[in-house]
Amino acid sequence: MPAPKVTQLKLKQKSRLLVIAFSDGTSGEVSCEFLRVHSPSAEVQGHGTPVLVTNKKQVNISNIEAVGHYGVKLVFDDGHDTGIYSWEVLHHLVSHHQSLWQSYLERLTNEKGSREAIIPMVVKYRP
Repeated sequence: MPAPKVTQLKLKQKSRLLVIAFSDGTSGEVSCEFLRVHSPSAEVQGHGTPVLVTNKKQVNISNIEAVGHYGVKLVFDDGHDTGIYSWEVLHHLVSHHQSLWQSYLERLTNEKGSREAIIPMVVKYRP
């Protein structure tokens, strides 16, 4: 059976949330951070062992591009733009949001990672 199709996709940039609804009645709001750390890209998914993506609490989506009739490419303001989010992937992320998020938070704790953005240090040179 084919995956349900997306019937609504609305970005709330101020709150950094993506509202997603599907043809089977499933719907939800997921954070841009959640979508970024669960990107289906090879960069994040690796070769069977997903990379732990950290420091993305403040990430936002800057653009959403349609990919055929089966998904979207989410462009994040941190420059990440290689993940194609098929309807099937989005449905999985929305349907399993709580357990996926909890697993991510546990992995962050176990690997001493952080959600907080890294603040670049500016060093002023004084002769």
